[in-house]
Amino acid sequence: MSMTPRWSRKKPHFPLLAVLLLVFIACSILYNELSIQQIPESPDHVTRSSQQTSFTYVKPNLPKGASEVLDRFSSCNSTSNYSGKKIRWVDPDAERGRRRSISQGSCDVFSGKWVFDNKSYPLYKESDRPYMSDQLACHKHGRSDLRYQYWRWQPYNCNLKRWNATEMWEKLRGKRLMFVGDSLNRGQWISMVCLLQSVIPANKRSMTPNTQLTIFRAEEYNATVEFLWAPLLVESNSDDPVNHRLAERIIRPDSVLKHSLQWEHADILVFNSYLWWRQGPVKLLWSSEENGACEKLDGLGAMELAMGAWADWVASKVIPLKKRVFFVTTSPTHFW
Repeated sequence: MSMTPRWSRKKPHFPLLAVLLLVFIACSILYNELSIQQIPESPDHVTRSSQQTSFTYVKPNLPKGASEVLDRFSSCNSTSNYSGKKIRWVDPDAERGRRRSISQGSCDVFSGKWVFDNKSYPLYKESDRPYMSDQLACHKHGRSDLRYQYWRWQPYNCNLKRWNATEMWEKLRGKRLMFVGDSLNRGQWISMVCLLQSVIPANKRSMTPNTQLTIFRAEEYNATVEFLWAPLLVESNSDDPVNHRLAERIIRPDSVLKHSLQWEHADILVFNSYLWWRQGPVKLLWSSEENGACEKLDGLGAMELAMGAWADWVASKVIPLKKRVFFVTTSPTHFW
C-alpha cells in the first residue's frame, strides 16, 4: 500500500486567500478615495478646517500705506502677540510660469565647486584699491593668511571666462547695477567696485559719500554700481546706514515701497537678507495700523512675511526681459 504524504492530502488555500486579500485592499482604497473626495462636502469638516487654518491675508505694497516713515526714533505704543496675518501676493502660478529654466545647452553657473587657483588669482590687490573700506581690509588689519584670495568658482559642466573689467563695463554701459541688503551684500558691492574701478581713469569716476544709497559712477560708460542699505528689505527702523543697532527692531512687514522707490529703476538687482533676522524677536507695525500698536513675532516668521512682500514686488513689477533680479542666500558659516 502506497503512502500519500500528509502535506499533500489537503490542498492549500493560500492563492484564494491572497486574491481575496488583494480584492479587499483594492475595495478599501477605492472606498477611502471616494470618502476623501466627499469630505469637503461635509459642512462640519469645512467648519473645522476653516477654524484650523483661519488667516487674515494682507495685500502688500499698497500705494496708500502708512504715512509715517519708520526711523531709529520710531517706537511701539503697545505690543501684543502675532495675530496670524499672512501676506497674499500675486498669483504664484503666474509667477512660476515666468521663471526661466536652464536649457541643456546653456551653462549652469550655479552648480559647481570652489577650486584653488594661485596662477590667475587674486584678481586684485587690496592695497591697490582706493575704495576698499577698513571694515573689509583684512590684510591691512593684520590677517596673514591670504590663501582665501586664491579660490575660484568652477561650474561642473562648463568654464567661466577670465574676468575682463572692460568687457564688463561694456555690458553695463548705460545701466545701473544695484546691490540691496545688509553689510554682507555691501561687501559684495565693494568687491565688485574693486574689480571694475582699475580701468576707469581717476578723473572719470566718482563715489558718493556713505549714505543709504552709495553710488560708484563711471562717466565714460554712463553706468553705476550702487549699494542700498536695506538689511530687512521691508521698511524698518534700522534703515539708517550708520545708526541701526537698536534695542528693539520694528518693521512694516507688508511694505517695501520706501526702498523700492530707489531700486525700481535699476537694471540689475542683487538682493540679500538673512543675518539680521536671527537677532531676537521682531516687532511688526502693519501699514494699516494708525495707533502705533505692534505685534511680536520670532525672526524666522517675520522674515517669511517680509520675503512675501518682496516677492510680491518682484512678481508684479519685474519684466524678466528688461530687468534681472538675483537673491543671495546666507553664507554656511553663519549656521555655526
